[in-house]
Amino acid sequence: MTVPPRLTADMALFLDFDGTLVDLAPTPDSVKVVDGLATHLNQLYDGLGGALALVSGRPIEFLDFMLMPTELPAAGLHGLERRMSRQHPIESAETWPGIPEIKEKFFQANLFQDGIFLEDKGIALAVHYRAQAERENEIRDQVARLAEQFPTLNTIHGHMVVEVKPAAEDKGTAVQRFLRQPDFAGRIPVFIGDDTTDEDGIRVVQELGGYGIKVGEQKSDAIFRLPDVRSVHDWLGQLNVPLFFEDVRNGHVSKTSSTRSNKE
Repeated sequence: MTVPPRLTADMALFLDFDGTLVDLAPTPDSVKVVDGLATHLNQLYDGLGGALALVSGRPIEFLDFMLMPTELPAAGLHGLERRMSRQHPIESAETWPGIPEIKEKFFQANLFQDGIFLEDKGIALAVHYRAQAERENEIRDQVARLAEQFPTLNTIHGHMVVEVKPAAEDKGTAVQRFLRQPDFAGRIPVFIGDDTTDEDGIRVVQELGGYGIKVGEQKSDAIFRLPDVRSVHDWLGQLNVPLFFEDVRNGHVSKTSSTRSNKE
């Protein structure tokens, strides 16, 4: 495993959420945030001169809830939502051609049975099949066949999930937008993520002279790797080391998303 160099104050840092800042959970509404993480990210934001953004498949509203009271620049729903700075409101498309229609086709196909369920993100849809992991290829193929009927939509694969979203945006385009902002411009771009959906962001930062950090053992174009979420926290602590690390080592956790599962 190629360990990344130290985090330095001249970087522009882009962070995935699930599997990167928090451990993956059996369902989207059961992730847990380690105590002190929000405070630490806030300190990193200051230490990097504002050049820190979350780039996630989650809605920005969900990220804000999990990290409250910290609100950071963020791209949600793989770039379909964005808040370019703390001072800007969240921008998003309300609807997208094909999303309501393919949702209806999912139900007509009786896709959601035996623990397979739909996460409706509004302008994107996620089909979770962790309970039927042995049927992965079958479920992915079925979703792909339905999505082919809608040229404006794209299918992407994650950990036990297949998502259908507008093809116009991904984590790479989200990173490119941030790098045009004053706080991010002229810095070394670094993207940290664990899933296949993060590869777009990883490729963009490496094309621009920065580097990607892959969390875990999945195949990746990233130059560097870290083994797990704990190691990500440790790496992030190289710039400013708060009491956060004592919380991590003691295994303290705080908010879960169970009270907001309808917002994912």
